[in-house]
Amino acid sequence: MTLPLGGLSAIVTGAGRGLGRAEALELARLGASVVVNDYGQPGRDGSGEASAAPAEEVAAEITAAGGRAVAHLGDVSDFETARALVDLAVAEFGKLDVLVNNAGILRDRMIFSMSEDEWDSVVRVHLKGHFNTTHFAAVHWRGRAKAGETGVYGRIVNTSSEAFLAGSAGQPNYAAAKGGIVGLTTSTALALAKYGVTANAICPRARTRMTEDVFAGFAEPSGEDELDPLSPEHVAPLVGYLASPAAARVNGQLLVVHGGMVAVVERPRVAAKFDTAKEAFGYEELDGLLSPYFAERPPNETFAAAEVLGLKKG
Repeated sequence: MTLPLGGLSAIVTGAGRGLGRAEALELARLGASVVVNDYGQPGRDGSGEASAAPAEEVAAEITAAGGRAVAHLGDVSDFETARALVDLAVAEFGKLDVLVNNAGILRDRMIFSMSEDEWDSVVRVHLKGHFNTTHFAAVHWRGRAKAGETGVYGRIVNTSSEAFLAGSAGQPNYAAAKGGIVGLTTSTALALAKYGVTANAICPRARTRMTEDVFAGFAEPSGEDELDPLSPEHVAPLVGYLASPAAARVNGQLLVVHGGMVAVVERPRVAAKFDTAKEAFGYEELDGLLSPYFAERPPNETFAAAEVLGLKKG
């Protein structure tokens, strides 16, 4: 049987646990050879000693199932580490075809309490980490195309979050980084399309070490054979699809995924438009137009997590 990702190689960052682990296993199940990257720190805030064990365990799981995998210990927020990660994929498997950016940390704090380091560290790992690996993957694909190779194949799947869409009061650093990842994705999609590369972003909802507080109290499976609606295994198949040849026409898209649901998110649309009756707006005219408009709208249009998730606490 021909597998959808047979003959392809992939990198998955942050693949030692949670979403990244599920994604690496799914890509391998679909036939890809996988570089399993993880920095292996025990704290979800990026604290603790780095360890190769999480990445090595996932790589071993893949090889035990008959696949090909190699572990990589490294912090993708470091530029040279990201270079070495892409170089490893090329050295081990001959080329790189798929890049899944998933690595991240959390350092939650309200905006008035957040320190500079809490801001910088989260933006660095999420946004700069996505940039670093994407940069070197793009160099690899563009170089092959410039060398005359026809049919260059490249897929990028980035990990954003609904935190940037709906707001998250205690996560200004995380929400900003995740919004930046969407901008990075759409820019990359436009820049690399001519080389045969697509770039898309997902907003996954999953119960992992990173989100244990967010989903605390939401219903979990009652039976052993029932799959958790927030299991990472609900997210991984979409990543496998976006990495496949079947998704060749999917580019620059943002998709929300969880528990048997995939939603394609439209780009922002204009909700209302006002034109000045004069040559230019003045304060009084803007007050007369905008104040009544917003007075008729709900004071807080941020949606409640329970309503959006379609989940029940209990």
